[in-house]
Amino acid sequence: EGPQRRVTISKSFAVGKFEVTWAEWDACVADGGGDGFGTTGDASWGKDTRPVINVSWEHAQAYVQWLSAQTGEDYGLLSEAQWEYAARAGSTPRFSWGDGDPTCTTGRSNSANFSSCRSDRTEPVGYSLANAFGLYDMHGNVWEWVEDCYQDTYTDAPTDGSAQVTGGCDRRVRRGGSWVNDPQILRSASRISIVPSIRFNSFGFRIARDLSD
Repeated sequence: EGPQRRVTISKSFAVGKFEVTWAEWDACVADGGGDGFGTTGDASWGKDTRPVINVSWEHAQAYVQWLSAQTGEDYGLLSEAQWEYAARAGSTPRFSWGDGDPTCTTGRSNSANFSSCRSDRTEPVGYSLANAFGLYDMHGNVWEWVEDCYQDTYTDAPTDGSAQVTGGCDRRVRRGGSWVNDPQILRSASRISIVPSIRFNSFGFRIARDLSD
């Protein structure tokens, strides 16, 4: 992933400790939000504190718009730069805990729900221990949509932590890997693009809030 560039996060922001859960999503839908996407789609794995799945980038946008209207706060998706900053939590190796591969044993600093784990499905949020920033499951469980339009490299990407919102907007970026992916895909630097209307049982999202005011 490159060329690498130095990014200075120019605005304070808060990040959801967990990926958005089914319970949170269903509350949105019950109130008329979520872009009309119903409360089905959990693949019969259960809801409650499992991360919502089968949501597109467009559904994620509908959720943060609903949440912003409900709270009067400025919620959105993380930018790519914000996501990687949050996932690394001050670290430089492949993962926030170091270079070693994750383990499927829950509650450890290097825990992650990924392809080698036996459940072959999502797990309730909080599978991992929190990283140094207090954030859970930044690696694995579900892919997390971010705000950015996709570019093949970072050559023209913003250096202030904001999202890339021009060019390549027919594809959006996902970060973090999921229950179906190998460790290589769960790395802090890994990035994959896809059409923003696509839904799958490994796609979810995490919210952020602007604190600059």
